Amino acid sequence: MISVEEALATILDQTRLLGTERVPLLTARGRVLAEEIVAGLSVPPCNNSGMDGYAVRFADIDGATSEQPARLTVIGDLPAGAVAADALQPGQALRIMTGAAIPAGADTVVKKEDTHSVGDCVFIECAERRGINVRLAGEDITRGDLLFSPGDLLRPAHLGVLASVKRAMVSVFQRPQVAILSTGDELVDIDGELGPGKIVTSNSYTLAGLVADAGAEPVMLGIARDRKEALHDRLREAMRSDVIMTSGGVSVGDYDLVKDVLQDLGMDMKFWKVAMRPGQPLAFGTIGGRPTFGLPGNPVAAMISFEQFARPALRKMAGCQNLFRTTIDAVAGEAVETQAGKKYFIRCRLIRTQQGIVATTTGEQGSGILRSMTQASGLMIVPEDVAMVNPGDRVKVQILDPDFGFAANPDY
Repeated sequence: MISVEEALATILDQTRLLGTERVPLLTARGRVLAEEIVAGLSVPPCNNSGMDGYAVRFADIDGATSEQPARLTVIGDLPAGAVAADALQPGQALRIMTGAAIPAGADTVVKKEDTHSVGDCVFIECAERRGINVRLAGEDITRGDLLFSPGDLLRPAHLGVLASVKRAMVSVFQRPQVAILSTGDELVDIDGELGPGKIVTSNSYTLAGLVADAGAEPVMLGIARDRKEALHDRLREAMRSDVIMTSGGVSVGDYDLVKDVLQDLGMDMKFWKVAMRPGQPLAFGTIGGRPTFGLPGNPVAAMISFEQFARPALRKMAGCQNLFRTTIDAVAGEAVETQAGKKYFIRCRLIRTQQGIVATTTGEQGSGILRSMTQASGLMIVPEDVAMVNPGDRVKVQILDPDFGFAANPDY
């Protein structure tokens, strides 16, 4: 049995970055950039109006007030997308819309609310400063700017920036394809017959969601029965993917055959027990260079093992720079008894109080209580040398869902 830290280091050492591919911009959200992006043009490409109002020469309105407005002749309208044919002359104004190019001769835009019109004249009632409401060419992006680098995760704003500099295609790192296989005679799929002694294969769906959330692509291989021939067939099929992931069959029972079959197929087994709870029975190795995870069969143990080991590996393969979930400091809100010698991952809720963030358990911590994972904001991490967490103790919490938020204490 090895420590969590040793297991993670071994896994990441055996994990290699995948290749790259070019994809259309609209499919690039959530992908990791594999190229340097240098702006080929400036944004905006010319000075333009940040307001609906009037384009003017500041010299014509300097000192204008509501009591003594400046009177200008309106010579036309300038909608967005249009360009004025002639330069603005002294004493003139152009009615201009947001985004329209500033006409030659003008240097200021007065918003409509600071004016009133009479016939073909406009009266300017306020003159804040020269250049007000003018968006300068290149104020967002200047041609030649380094915009993004390899390893940047492409979020919606990145797509907008790439579109603004006319990048219709981008080079990104490939997403790992992860073959997911659940094992066990007791399992049936959602649409299967739930007879005596049978349970639905929740792990298949949980792991598919976790794989996708990590930026990889799940390849569903269904269920394999607890027979070597069935496992051989499915695992050979799994070898078409970049990563192999099974759940169940990695403990020490008579029907726990996954480790043996993986080794029959040439797996270089690195370890198969980790000093943690839940998730002690975890097999890891490589088959033909493919990272291969034999996760526990208990639903919570499978999820927590995935979070600690498989998720960082998949993110590394996909080119991500940030491999790990965020960890925060919190205060234990109740006593938690553990067993020295193993690292515990306790499902917990997080409450914001005057004393800081307080972590309380979701209740019973059995490895089969999958619903508790839907109630957990994070995992309280209890080190191997701690046998008891007391109320008020400082603890580390790994955040599972950064969008989950922290509940507010009604007394706070």
